[in-house]
Amino acid sequence: MDFKTEVSRLVNEFLETREDLFLVDLKISPASDITVILDGDHGVSLQDCLDASRAVEFNLDREVHDFGLQVMSAGLSEPLESPRQFKKNIGREIELSLKDDSSLEGELLSVDEEKIVLKLEYRRPKLVGKGKEDVVEEREIPYSDIKKALVVIKF
Repeated sequence: MDFKTEVSRLVNEFLETREDLFLVDLKISPASDITVILDGDHGVSLQDCLDASRAVEFNLDREVHDFGLQVMSAGLSEPLESPRQFKKNIGREIELSLKDDSSLEGELLSVDEEKIVLKLEYRRPKLVGKGKEDVVEEREIPYSDIKKALVVIKF
């Protein structure tokens, strides 16, 4: 079994014991530096990262393959990738870059396996008369239209 397959198997075996956690990304550099990025339905604790690290590190033989290992949680600066990550962020403001090069920002209202629903609030010129009017609309956006999605950080 090649190194990447073995690491992937170990990470997946660990995740089978923790249904609240899921894999966001697994990277292995040419120098055998392993980076595991996890997320969870209720966040990821330091202990979760330690447990995942031990599940990988203690089951690989450094005599056979020397490696570096880093296990971390998906940070706020990481893009949302899976429906499970979107679901975890319902109620938060997110910023989308769409494949048609437009962008949207709004509150994430709902999520399913094919699309998300955003609540958009903006001003537009009045349809009749002068001035502007406030508009609130809900828009469905299929995952296939999303290039990048980030949680908006507000202080």
